[in-house]
Parts: sequence; structure tokens; C-alpha cells
Amino acid sequence: MDASFVMYLGRHTLETTLLLSAPMLITCLVVGVVVTLVQAVTAIRDMTLSIVPKLLAMGVVGLLFGNWMLQVMLRFFTEIFAYMQNVGH
Repeated sequence: MDASFVMYLGRHTLETTLLLSAPMLITCLVVGVVVTLVQAVTAIRDMTLSIVPKLLAMGVVGLLFGNWMLQVMLRFFTEIFAYMQNVGH
């Protein structure tokens, strides 16, 4: 295991993390902006109005993208464990 492999592994880990978190983060961002605009237009300042739509949207995104996210994680962990197995030999 040399420095270039460690750099590759770190980069691959960060890319996978970004790929897995992107659907949730983008959804939260979009819903947050929309709810904030609705609150600004209607002058409603209820805290539950900003949290409940985000939670519902995150649940929907989790249902829609959960299978894909699980496949990406399994592929990543399989690759990591294969590297760990090769280090031992």
C-alpha cells in the first residue's frame, strides 16, 4: 500500500459520500428555498412549516433513491473489503 493508493482510496471515499448525499442535500435545499419563499410571501413564521415539508421530502427521496443508494454503498464496501483482503496476503 503506497501513498498513491491511499490518495485514491480517500478520493474514492469522498466521491462516494458526495454521490450518496447529493439527492438528500439537493432535495433539502430546494424544499427549504420553496418553503422560505412561501413564508416570506404569506408572512407565516411557524417553525413546523419549515421542518415538516423537509422531513416529508426526505422520506420521499429516501423511498425513491434508497435502492440505488444501497447498491452504491454495497459496491463501495465490497471494493473496500476486497482491498482489505489483498492487504493481508
